[in-house]
Amino acid sequence: MLIAIFLGTGMLADAFFIAFRIPNTFRRLFAEGTFNAAFVPSYSSEIIKGKKKSDKFANEIFNLLFLGLLFFIIIIEIFMPAFVSLIAPGFVGDIEKMGVAINLTRITFPFLFFICLASFFSAILNSHNKFAASAAAPIILNIVLILVLFFSKFLGDYLVYYLSCGVSLAGFLQLLFLYKYVSKYYSLNLNFKFKANNKVKFFFKKLLPSIFSSGVTQINILVGTIIASFQASAVSYLYYADRIYQINLAIAGIAIGVVILPQLSKYVQSKKKNKIIFIQNKALELSLFLSLPATTALIIGSDQIVSALFGYGSFNETSVYNSSLALYYFALGLPAFALIKVFSSFFFANHDTKTPFYISLISVMLNALISIYYFNKIGFIIIPIATSISSWFNSILLFFFLKNQKLFYFDKMFFMKFIKIIIASILMGLFFNFLLNFFQNEMVFQNLFKSLYLILSVILGLLFYLIVCYFIKAFKLKDIKLKY
Repeated sequence: MLIAIFLGTGMLADAFFIAFRIPNTFRRLFAEGTFNAAFVPSYSSEIIKGKKKSDKFANEIFNLLFLGLLFFIIIIEIFMPAFVSLIAPGFVGDIEKMGVAINLTRITFPFLFFICLASFFSAILNSHNKFAASAAAPIILNIVLILVLFFSKFLGDYLVYYLSCGVSLAGFLQLLFLYKYVSKYYSLNLNFKFKANNKVKFFFKKLLPSIFSSGVTQINILVGTIIASFQASAVSYLYYADRIYQINLAIAGIAIGVVILPQLSKYVQSKKKNKIIFIQNKALELSLFLSLPATTALIIGSDQIVSALFGYGSFNETSVYNSSLALYYFALGLPAFALIKVFSSFFFANHDTKTPFYISLISVMLNALISIYYFNKIGFIIIPIATSISSWFNSILLFFFLKNQKLFYFDKMFFMKFIKIIIASILMGLFFNFLLNFFQNEMVFQNLFKSLYLILSVILGLLFYLIVCYFIKAFKLKDIKLKY
């Protein structure tokens, strides 16, 4: 919200979002369950053998990561102009915009080094069924950026440079924060005299496919950002829409995928079929319980939501219209984004990263083809449309292969719960639409307090949804309290 107020959707905003998008995309690829997908099943099997074995395996991975990331950062920093030309080809003709984007990306890029190592610590904590610290770590980035934005009126056009410095500083602080917690479970030993044994080779062999398959939504968005750079302010419109639907994706997809993976991996290893079916169905059920009502609300109220959250200061009515249009089409793909995360976890628990990798590869190619073919005809709005289409294609294919390989079975209760969740979501949508119409005069663009009415509408909509779910038994409180 503060970035929208002080930066809006101009040239500096576009340059900053490009500089922030790259390390942030890598953060998502590594941090949001993707690194876990390759690491947790392998590390969990080492934990059973004792701390000495698990520490040895983890240190070999950490030392390889440390060296690889350091080398990668140095190379990209040296060749940053060429790198920015690749990720923002639309900036090439604008010397000023290109210059700012290169400088900002050079400042933000060390964030990638810190955050990938921090993700390694998170994966170790998650393997020990500890999720709070790694989930809380990104708050540090928010606090740092908010502190910088509070001084924005003194910084002028240099604000984007201070924000970029804040990004890298926050990455370093997150690494220190997580090390404090992980040291209880893991003894770090920096040692570059090592041999990559078969277990380490197997891990890195799984890592690349898992990054691609679990992070396919982020890769699709990155592809969209590259194409959007050819249209002025389009990168900014997509960024703000992305901020909103990612809130639900984090809960309905990423969090569920991260939490179920350690237990699911153990049950797969011990061949406890009933437990596997139980966890898979509950994960799918919970994902739909969270994503379907959010999708309904975002489709109905995309314009009011963007206006109430961002429509102040430098963020004008044109920005609201374009960002809300992007949000509308992203929202159509939200359940698919969440299902990809959940379905991918089922494959990863079975040490299969190749199947979701190939499916994701086809999905990214489909996304790029649709975006490039229609971009000149309808502009940036094709990017969220293509992302949603390719994500539904991805999730349906994942489901088909899960069933075909007999890695997933529905239990008796699932379909009844699914129908009830759809009914509750439709009823909530009708009620939410009524609230938006009831408060339409209070939620006009010019009203400074419109966000309060949005918050009230969302809270009332949420309560209505939960009450309906309670009475029709779409989801029960005891389902959350279950020991998985």
